[in-house]
Amino acid sequence: FFFFQAEDGIRDAQESRGLGDVYKRQVHGGPVMEKILLEGKPRQTLFTGSSKIAERLANLLNGKICIEDAGFDWKILGPDVSEFEYVCWQSDQDAYACAGQKCSAQSIVFAHENWVKKGFFDKIGELAGRRKLDDLTCAPVLTWNNDKIKAHIDAVLKVPGAKLLYGGKPLTGHKIPSCYGAYEATGVFVPLESMLNPQYTDLVFTELFGPFQILTEYKENQIDQVLDACERMTHHLTAGVVSNDMQFLHKVLGRTINGVTYSGIRARTTGAPQNHWFGPAGDPRGAGIGTAEGMLKVWTCHREVIQDYGPIPKNWKLPPPS
Repeated sequence: FFFFQAEDGIRDAQESRGLGDVYKRQVHGGPVMEKILLEGKPRQTLFTGSSKIAERLANLLNGKICIEDAGFDWKILGPDVSEFEYVCWQSDQDAYACAGQKCSAQSIVFAHENWVKKGFFDKIGELAGRRKLDDLTCAPVLTWNNDKIKAHIDAVLKVPGAKLLYGGKPLTGHKIPSCYGAYEATGVFVPLESMLNPQYTDLVFTELFGPFQILTEYKENQIDQVLDACERMTHHLTAGVVSNDMQFLHKVLGRTINGVTYSGIRARTTGAPQNHWFGPAGDPRGAGIGTAEGMLKVWTCHREVIQDYGPIPKNWKLPPPS
């Protein structure tokens, strides 16, 4: 059995660094973890990291693998505005703690118009502006360099109606090697209508594994469009529904499929307050990391031993063949 963790969040084997560099070198023929796995022929492997590497290993290991998987993780702010400062702080933490380099980091926020009127976008920008390298609330990005980060931000800003809300600049005054990223905590607004346009959906829902998130606003009558957007995302790991409105919660929770969904006014996307199921929904390879059920699923299997000690009847005779 093998447990292999590559929590640098590689999304492209060619671009990986950190722990994921083993896969970058493997592409060019170096002896790496993949070689150990193939030669060791494990009965089971638990992999927590990139979705692309998970798919590669699933093929190479003939499906003998459980995964944590990646996630373009969303948060929906419901119509009932309360605990404004706390919700803004939690959103800043979800998106930018560890420079956004967590598989469960917040990638997009759907803010109800009531939150926007209250000043949510301004407040989240203010909180993001407190982050700096000196106290490591900004940090090097292992898998995206500045050129790649800038190219993605520029591409998203070309989506109709998109605009930069805050950040958007490389960090200065440091000695971080250019092969890594060093960027301000950044937020880009994209209209809901634009991200639902098939021409832009894949771009907007691309996970930048660093200090970057998409923000958008929805009106009271647009919740179904928001849920449509969530359904279009390709990896359903974590999510947050920030509301104490039970009817709203039931609607959203009943129509989304993420493996872990936090709900309530204190909902987050990352930083679990306790161990619970952690893995993608709708994928039989989901590992369920952090739970007794997950340990049983990954590290045990069903088998049976049939016992038949007799006795043989004393009048038993050799029967004809059957």
